[in-house]
Amino acid sequence: MGKTILIVDDDRGIVDLVAEYLVESGFHTLTAGNGREALFVARREKPDLILLDIMMPELSGYEFVRLYRRERDVPIILLTARLDETDKVMGLELGADDYVTKPFGMAELIARIRAVLRRVSKEATESDVLRIGAVMLDRGARIVAVRDRTISLTRSEFDLLATLMTNPERVFSRQELLERVKGDSMEGVERYIDFHIRNLRLKIERDPAHPEYILTSFGSGYRFAREWELVPRK
Repeated sequence: MGKTILIVDDDRGIVDLVAEYLVESGFHTLTAGNGREALFVARREKPDLILLDIMMPELSGYEFVRLYRRERDVPIILLTARLDETDKVMGLELGADDYVTKPFGMAELIARIRAVLRRVSKEATESDVLRIGAVMLDRGARIVAVRDRTISLTRSEFDLLATLMTNPERVFSRQELLERVKGDSMEGVERYIDFHIRNLRLKIERDPAHPEYILTSFGSGYRFAREWELVPRK
């Protein structure tokens, strides 16, 4: 059964064109012409993925992501005519999974959609529990606990932490982490990773200024501490 995609854009021509190609590619489609209408449709229909224009009347794409992310963890791909890095980073920090810059080719768009859906599907089937020191991460339930206290993480923070904990022996560059968390299409916004590393340290480290779990490999990137490296603390 095809996945359902919600297309949100105030340009009806773009909506109709994208919907036509998605249907030909085996997807079901829903449409909305502004952010407020999109919020209503998304709450009622619960789509599998949302294609979301940033600049819209009534409720912008950024405002939509901020509101809807509190309710449901559905993948979101931003459609943007803006090329400024700050705009891209803002959308990703709010919880978007990818972005496509207008004008875009339909083949590229469909490839991005399928890549994001594959990544989400893979995450859903991984149910193993990772434990290193006082940090426990359950990929199936998407729960993280530190010193037996459950902590709240955004989708991106969780995915980043899972990547680091799964490979504690490996140093990841910022670009590698960006690709693993957001997909192969991500380029040029590596400081997005620094933003989330800083937030993760604030949430899981006893002393974020002197981290014991999320370690910096200067000039290379980041890695998670191995069990034997951790010093027991009372």
